[in-house]
Amino acid sequence: MKGPNIVLMVADDMGYGDFGLYSEGRVNTPSLDELALDGIRLTQHYAGSPVCSPSRAALLTGRYPIRTGALTPQEVLGNDRISLKESTIADSFSQGGYITGMIGKWHNGALDPRFHPNARGFDEFVGFLGGWADYYRWNIDRNGSLEKSDGRYLTDVLADEAASFITRHKDEPFFLMVTWNAPHSPLQAPKDIEQRYLEAGFSRGTALIYAMIESMDSGIAKVKQALSDAGVADDTLLMFTSDNGPAFAHRPDQVPKDGSVSDFSENRFNNGFAGAKGSVYEGGIRIPMIARWPNGLPQNTDIAEQICFIDWLPTLLSLTNVDLVGEKKIDGSDVCSILRGDSLQVQPRRFWQWNVDSPIGETNAAMRDGNWKLVRPALDISYASDGDKKLNDDYTAMDIEYKYNPENISEIFDWPEPQKVVPEPPKPELFDLAVDPGEEANVADDHPDVSSRMLTELETWFEEVESERQAITE
Repeated sequence: MKGPNIVLMVADDMGYGDFGLYSEGRVNTPSLDELALDGIRLTQHYAGSPVCSPSRAALLTGRYPIRTGALTPQEVLGNDRISLKESTIADSFSQGGYITGMIGKWHNGALDPRFHPNARGFDEFVGFLGGWADYYRWNIDRNGSLEKSDGRYLTDVLADEAASFITRHKDEPFFLMVTWNAPHSPLQAPKDIEQRYLEAGFSRGTALIYAMIESMDSGIAKVKQALSDAGVADDTLLMFTSDNGPAFAHRPDQVPKDGSVSDFSENRFNNGFAGAKGSVYEGGIRIPMIARWPNGLPQNTDIAEQICFIDWLPTLLSLTNVDLVGEKKIDGSDVCSILRGDSLQVQPRRFWQWNVDSPIGETNAAMRDGNWKLVRPALDISYASDGDKKLNDDYTAMDIEYKYNPENISEIFDWPEPQKVVPEPPKPELFDLAVDPGEEANVADDHPDVSSRMLTELETWFEEVESERQAITE
């Protein structure tokens, strides 16, 4: 028996506090708010990583990203790639009789056709392959062919393409990912929407980001309308999440030159969470998930159980009666029963680790076990030393050239990984998220047995996933 259609929408660098329902009205997002009130709202939902490419790899494979080889967002270095030995959720849906599509940002293999979405299970792809795109001077890849910008705002282009996909495939089961680029930099938004946030008293950077989110919300309204017009809204699981927490820093070339946008966090609401994009504190990995399926899931319901990106592949396959393709170990769990209102007696443990370049287990790592969360704080390990400034400049120049002229770039940048000196790590921090979701009180000294046990388990996990990564690179 065929399950529901799936439309999985993923924003880019958007936190819990970035839409109306959770921001006390700071951002105008009527479509998202309506979706949330009509469906289920996950209040302890986690990304696969605090940054884009590895987080998306977790969503696509159901596996911890270190296992897959997708380590960092640096696509011109090839570090965003999911190993060719991995299978994706699109592989399973395609072989299960679904039409599969992706509209928007890929960022899991940009500079080699073997890693193109069409080669990773997606029947149709319209979007961009790298980590960001100019919102007006974009380059669109349509199933391997390049299309140059016609001047429209990119978020509107993606919305129209998503609606077209739904209309064309309304009579057959489909799996569609709509991977919005908003509100990722470059910070660009329609002037009239930006002006309303400036007049409301927001700083320039925050006004731009909120305007980008409002424009995306209008695109989400188009997707919802397309489902309704096609007569499949009640038989479609429509989901919305983000790849990681909000970004509070941007490269200088990605902010407007006409006015100050120096303080990106001013006025921007992050729901009281510590940290942001790039950090394993809650602000970097705890992200929204709202979902609506009238014929299959409860409505207007909060779900507090912990669910992570790695859970969605086994869960969506279970909901649709589609078999898993591939023989790799899945780290996630089928959470269908949770979505339908049941509670787990024991929450599974979850792990995160991220740093630039090859993984280092002593820095920016975390483990969640029930209400306990152990954090290994990020070490001050620079991206590259001062002596590597030319490499940094060359990397940035190639990244910009690729975004604006992808036809000129065909191979990854051959940059040897910078040498790093790993300092003595600080003591791990322990938080009880049941009473301290803002991670303000480190209680490691009060619970040394818990801290010691979790640190051992975190180290054991890291050794396992790093060993598997090493095996695929040898």
